[in-house]
Amino acid sequence: MTTPSNSPARQIAEELGTRLREIRQGATLTGRALAAQAGWHFTKVSRMEHGAKTATEEEIRVWCRICGAEDQVPDLIATVRAIQTMYQELRRQTRAGMKRLMQAPVPLYDRTRRFRIYEHNVIPGLFQTDGYARAMLTFWFGFLDAPDDLDASLQARMARQQVIHAAGKRFDVLLEEQALRTWFGTADVQAGQLERLLTVMAHPHVSIRIIPLMIERPCVASAGFWIYDDELVTLETPSASIEVTRSREIELYSRMFEHLARAAVSGAAARHLTQSALDEVRSR
Repeated sequence: MTTPSNSPARQIAEELGTRLREIRQGATLTGRALAAQAGWHFTKVSRMEHGAKTATEEEIRVWCRICGAEDQVPDLIATVRAIQTMYQELRRQTRAGMKRLMQAPVPLYDRTRRFRIYEHNVIPGLFQTDGYARAMLTFWFGFLDAPDDLDASLQARMARQQVIHAAGKRFDVLLEEQALRTWFGTADVQAGQLERLLTVMAHPHVSIRIIPLMIERPCVASAGFWIYDDELVTLETPSASIEVTRSREIELYSRMFEHLARAAVSGAAARHLTQSALDEVRSR
């Protein structure tokens, strides 16, 4: 399996490669010698050690057997499986329609107690209006060439929002101000979405903070991400949904969330930024 560049999956593949190289070096074998004993082309060893190719479970077993490190097999295979499940192709997931994709997170939402959500250019799905979600999803149906089950998908998406009313839940949300000013649909749709966001800000389970434009800030994040308790991080690219499950990686996202939060405003200041964006939309 070849892992996509610049993704958490690729980073873990590179770490796995480093471990395989250390095992080989510990056995005092060159890459060519290992490849010869395994019956592989000599370049395969280099590609696996540099993370360009993720070793299969069988290749892990062969590698460890040759190097006399069979005790390392279970942990290495667990890492391989984490890489395989981390990167999930959206086009494949949507072949049966977008509704199934909308319903998939429901068990995760049910068991999560604390949601930490960062979005840089979109209002989170849990707080979207029907019109806003419809305008946004319409693009993705065409982009991913998914079967057209828009109405059913929207119904499933709206149903997921009931989780914000569940007892014992907490939603800590960071939005870039740009997310307030990125339109999906008409001016009326955008105005309705901002009104909805102002309503959600009053919800006792929800804290929404806004990172203003044009301020000095400690950092930027390359993509939006959701943290579920301390168990899982999800983020989406145009082609894939990525899941991060390793505790060390989750801790990095938690740290990034806290750094971003330092630049955010809350309460009346957050409402003011949202209301200003709404007033601008209404004046169009």
